[in-house]
Amino acid sequence: MHDHSDPDSTTASGVPLWLVLLAALTAIGPLSIDMYLPALPAIASGLDSGPGAVQSTLSSFLIGMVLGQLAYGPLSDRFGRKPPIYFGLAIYIVASLACATATSVEALIAWRFVQAIGASAGIVIGRAVIRDRTDSTGAARALSLLMLVMGAAPILAPMIGGGMLTFVGWRGIFVLLAAAGALLFVGVHVAMVETLRPGKRASLNPSRIVGNYVHLLQRRSFVGPALCGALAFAGMFAYITGGPHVLIDTHGLSPQHFALVFGVNAVGLIGASQLNRRLLRRHGPEVILSRAIWALPAAGLAAAVPVWFGVETLLPLLLGLFAFLATLGLIMPNAVALALAGTSDRAGAASALAGALQFLLGTLGGLSLGLWDEVGAAALTGTMLVSATAALALHRAALGKRPALRERRKPMPRPDTWTATDADLGATPATYPEAEAPAPRARETR
Repeated sequence: MHDHSDPDSTTASGVPLWLVLLAALTAIGPLSIDMYLPALPAIASGLDSGPGAVQSTLSSFLIGMVLGQLAYGPLSDRFGRKPPIYFGLAIYIVASLACATATSVEALIAWRFVQAIGASAGIVIGRAVIRDRTDSTGAARALSLLMLVMGAAPILAPMIGGGMLTFVGWRGIFVLLAAAGALLFVGVHVAMVETLRPGKRASLNPSRIVGNYVHLLQRRSFVGPALCGALAFAGMFAYITGGPHVLIDTHGLSPQHFALVFGVNAVGLIGASQLNRRLLRRHGPEVILSRAIWALPAAGLAAAVPVWFGVETLLPLLLGLFAFLATLGLIMPNAVALALAGTSDRAGAASALAGALQFLLGTLGGLSLGLWDEVGAAALTGTMLVSATAALALHRAALGKRPALRERRKPMPRPDTWTATDADLGATPATYPEAEAPAPRARETR
């Protein structure tokens, strides 16, 4: 297929169309999780199954997201960015229609796994394309826009799913997801250009693929920010998993009031991610991350300490949760951007590994709630605090014994510039050791 798009086309607000498309591709995974959650009881009833078995459809999806990302990274480095997207979306469409026609919970579990394999292509390749087209600062700004979509999905998806459930039943939700996949397939053909140059294609030799992942895991410049963002994501996933029980069952919020709290926290995440875009006009992503990472355990403490002292008032818990979620909008875009910086020869593999770590640690964060005697406020806030403290400790360990950060004076991209490269700006991931830096220019001789 040929590219028919203008790579410089923008929306009325100046955001490139290719970035809007990447945001939509990234959203397909969260939408596939959140949109069907209101239908879980109806699915259990319709398939004559228990709640535990239906919950396994979510677990199989998360496992598929981890494994799928690890597969698409090498594929996108070998065949380019567009062919794996076509392949992933085709799988997603077929699997979504199969979910809609499933006659047993076992079939639904299996097809949800396949659906996740398809959905994971958008997350991996979306980040890889951003890395292909931007420097580390531009990548952080672009990822902040993607965080806006990720924050909006938990607000809109359950509402859409609930409406679909009322009018067409739970099977209609999967039909709608299939239609969204088909629309994105067309969008990729029309509005996306290939960003991986033929000369940078990598081998699919299994030993080379494993070697690339091992190489990335040995680089502190990748592992430091990637694990920092993944641990922060684990705290958010603990909130998504345990929040409904704590706020509805323990504190007696109605489902409507819980939806309001969930929405307000999502607005905090969205607002902070957009604030991050403005801060990046004056500061590098390493500087913002180094300061925001301290706020995460502080927010965790603000939520946990009143619970430890037996304070039953809901307001301190709500304020702490809001601060925690909002801080993620300043941490996750910059952490991912720094992890991908200096990986232009392995952008697909780096994007895949960073995403897989996020979903893996996120799943473990949700499962760790079961290690507590009771999944109450203490378990929720304790898990979030542990993940936040681990993220801070890892960040400090990655910095080593280097002195306090001094922001580099370098030309920053204009607000409407999205396609600068690291070489253009002389940007390097300054926070972490072993970061790749441009070679110094030779002095002219007369």
